[in-house]
Amino acid sequence: MLSPAPEEPLLLAELKPGRPHQFDWKSSCETWSVAFSPDGSWFAWSQGHCIVKLIPWPLEEQFIPKGFEAKSRSSKNDPKGRGSPKEKTLDCGQIVWGLAFSPWPSPPSRKLWARHHNQVPDVSCLILATGLNDGQIKIWEVQTGLLLLNLSGHQDVVRDLSFTPSGSLILVSASRDKTLRIWDLNKHGKQIQVLTGHLQWVYCCSISPDCSMLCSAAGEKSVFLWSMRSYTLIRKLEGHQSSVVSCDFSPDSALLVTASYDTSVIMWDPYTGERLRSLHHTQLDPAMDDSDVHMSSLRSVCFSPEGLYLATVADDRLLRIWALELKAPIAFAPMTNGLCCTFFPHGGIIATGTRDGHVQFWTAPRVLSSLKHLCRKALRSFLTTYQVLALPIPKKMKEFLTYRTF
Repeated sequence: MLSPAPEEPLLLAELKPGRPHQFDWKSSCETWSVAFSPDGSWFAWSQGHCIVKLIPWPLEEQFIPKGFEAKSRSSKNDPKGRGSPKEKTLDCGQIVWGLAFSPWPSPPSRKLWARHHNQVPDVSCLILATGLNDGQIKIWEVQTGLLLLNLSGHQDVVRDLSFTPSGSLILVSASRDKTLRIWDLNKHGKQIQVLTGHLQWVYCCSISPDCSMLCSAAGEKSVFLWSMRSYTLIRKLEGHQSSVVSCDFSPDSALLVTASYDTSVIMWDPYTGERLRSLHHTQLDPAMDDSDVHMSSLRSVCFSPEGLYLATVADDRLLRIWALELKAPIAFAPMTNGLCCTFFPHGGIIATGTRDGHVQFWTAPRVLSSLKHLCRKALRSFLTTYQVLALPIPKKMKEFLTYRTF
């Protein structure tokens, strides 16, 4: 299932913003968020100074090895043969903190388009949502770069955004105003729910791939797990010793990972609230003072698309890759001032963003999943932990299906 000696991540490419001279380079230059479209045909980069770059993927051939190309980009993005997609620059007017692509393809949103176009197109609409410094959320059409909607409601920075993976165009936003808000883009961006309860800034929100749960992480030691059906709090997950700043669900929705300033990642069973494993980020250089805990504070965590690996970015200038079954990282890469990370949807690449406004693309383990893992992933995509435990099967099989064989 896993290669015994994975290679260290290699830097494939680095993108740096070209800024006009009137900008103060040290002010608001951070890349707080990076994102791939679900089909891997576009990359979005919050490059600082209110600008988002929309870049067709793959990058130029000399940077990206064979095998990492997006699947069928030309047919999906250009159904009428008008030529290759072009890079776009979105001027959002405010510092951009959060980015999220809608699932691809999403159903044509005739109401959404009708307000901005004379003719409603007969093609699906890939959307990018941007969360801004003033609490606004701007919704863009990716293929044209047109602004479709401006969502108002938050009273402070919109730190993170997440679309439901089902394609229903339900958007969740997380804000420094200590709330999460639910928006329906099929109803002209109507706000349908406000989730309250956090006492600190909300840093991160993640929707489970089966669309049943929402996880939110704030500047608190606990994370909140919400029902996406009733928009009510299911439970609080407690175990971290400092602020939780990032969270992500596994592709089968069976696992949840949370990353904290306490230098650890905790792996949870979201259905039972059980803590399954902790991954600790320790200093690699013996000369460094272990008492300086903030040096290993976590910034971001994400699952690989097949669900066998994790990537983490910490303040100790390292990108780490972890195998699900192991307690220590399997690979490291040096990166300075890292803020965020995400996997390419088809695997093999990790994108990271930095405080300098740069984006880096790294090689990631490419693995052929075992038949056991594929079966587990398929079953867990529709069976909860409690449903698995109720099956008339051997105990060891239940332990494997519920990720309790670590």
